[in-house]
Amino acid sequence: MTGRFSRIAGPAVLAMVLMLTGAATSGVTAQTAPANAAVLPMGSSGLSAPPSTGTAAAVPGAPQNLTETPIDKAKAVAARVRDIFNRVPCLPPKGISQSMGSLPHVAAKLAANKPIVIVAFGSSSTQGYGATSPEFTYPNRLAAQLHRKYPAAAITVINRGKGGEDAPEMMKRLRSEVIDAKPDMVIWQVGTNAVLRNLDPASTVKTVEDGVATIQASGADLVLVDPQYAPAVNARGENAGRMVSLLSKVAHVRHVGIFPRFEVMRDWHDRQSLPFDAFVTKDGLHMNDWGYACFAQLLGDDIIRSVDQMQAGVRLPAATAVNRPL
Repeated sequence: MTGRFSRIAGPAVLAMVLMLTGAATSGVTAQTAPANAAVLPMGSSGLSAPPSTGTAAAVPGAPQNLTETPIDKAKAVAARVRDIFNRVPCLPPKGISQSMGSLPHVAAKLAANKPIVIVAFGSSSTQGYGATSPEFTYPNRLAAQLHRKYPAAAITVINRGKGGEDAPEMMKRLRSEVIDAKPDMVIWQVGTNAVLRNLDPASTVKTVEDGVATIQASGADLVLVDPQYAPAVNARGENAGRMVSLLSKVAHVRHVGIFPRFEVMRDWHDRQSLPFDAFVTKDGLHMNDWGYACFAQLLGDDIIRSVDQMQAGVRLPAATAVNRPL
């Protein structure tokens, strides 16, 4: 993995602000689609809060105090960042080598300063269950990071997470909620709910493979995200291991990117010695604010690295379908 993060001290606070502020302060377009809410119009900065928090959260894009200066805003954001990451820094895992591969559509548009549409597709951990504020969901964190790396590009991240779903349910809305948005890139988080339901991983992954083919046929770049390493998933360790292995095989055979969330979170717990409650909520399944923020940071770092490598002429595997069985 290539994500990097260091502790903040003194002047470095502003650098951290640029890396990790939410969509509320970045000017980036972000959208969310909770199970019972309509998708906001393109270009809107408003977000619906995840249904999990039970607490009121300020909605990004709401009117601000007109007397507040940019420095005041930076200090407020930096305080929130420090509250998350000064307690536990977000460190890149060691020994986990996974390439996003080629992201030709995103790279070409970023190089030409053209608008980018990314769809975050998945279940509750994409929707943001467990986050205390919309800005702490992973799609918002990712949107802000990419916007700051490529400030001349208009970057829209559409949140198509819907709690409780897995591959069969997601396939029913793949066309209307993903393909019809004409994305340049799709980040598909899948597999966790199938593990929790004790479903056959091979059957689930066959459905995923069909979805991968549909997304590739649309011309979008694709990155798969496998299940989380968390107590509720680990209780079904055999199925979880098979799911992770099969998703990795799909990514390899079909030449799409994969973010190995399971191994990244295992690294947090096993190598970095973080207790589960440092990155997982009390339900033993969903990530908390720190978990989402670090996940988004590392995922964004890998996407940026892949795009920058392609723009620099580094040859990476092409994101094209390969017609051979798994």
